[in-house]
Amino acid sequence: MNEVKYYSEEGLAALKEELTQLEVNERAKISAMIAEARDKGDLSENAEYDAAKEAQGLLELKIAKLRNLIANARIIDDSKLDKSKVLIYSIVEMKNLKNNAVMTYTIVPESEADLKEGKISVTSPIAKGLLGKKEKDIVEIVVPAGVIELEIVKISR
Repeated sequence: MNEVKYYSEEGLAALKEELTQLEVNERAKISAMIAEARDKGDLSENAEYDAAKEAQGLLELKIAKLRNLIANARIIDDSKLDKSKVLIYSIVEMKNLKNNAVMTYTIVPESEADLKEGKISVTSPIAKGLLGKKEKDIVEIVVPAGVIELEIVKISR
């Protein structure tokens, strides 16, 4: 069954760019590898040819998966989202009530998550605990290290 996934315009553009790169550049490289291996003679005992054909199969599988992902992708229009509560693409400033540390994260689809950029996956324990909550709400979130108590300081987009 095809699962619909949600992306920002930038996230979907990155997927399309990756697909184009695979279809144009990587296919050409693998075709050249196959041709070179074929030129070496007997294919029945040619490990180089077998490896190139296997790489081709894996590439085609990856291309098919990306095409399917793009076909079922939907772009989120954040201008229509309720900005009073935490949703996907919300920028959430929160305070850890145990140590008073303040942190800010953007909640994004799993494919766009990048902790170094402050983007956490909507499927992460913290994001799941924050979804649907409003400013000043206090949430208890179960994480691998135990339970943390966070106060939502500010929600923005």
